[in-house]
Amino acid sequence: MIRFRLRELMADKGFAEKRLVTMGEVAEATGLNRSTLTKIANTHDYNCTSEVIDKLCTYFDCEISDLMVHIKENKEA
Repeated sequence: MIRFRLRELMADKGFAEKRLVTMGEVAEATGLNRSTLTKIANTHDYNCTSEVIDKLCTYFDCEISDLMVHIKENKEA
């Protein structure tokens, strides 16, 4: 499963800049729809395009591995 770290990146950016970073701000800066960002932040296994990933990495000035992490699924559960 892929887990997006969108909320963590928003919090980190806000902390570094001593302000609140909102979904609306990220949407406006990246050109992504706010509902898309909400789905990325709240939906397990959200499937997005490489264009979306590129825009978010550009905005947060981060690597893909900072934005997304692979979580191994427990096959026994």
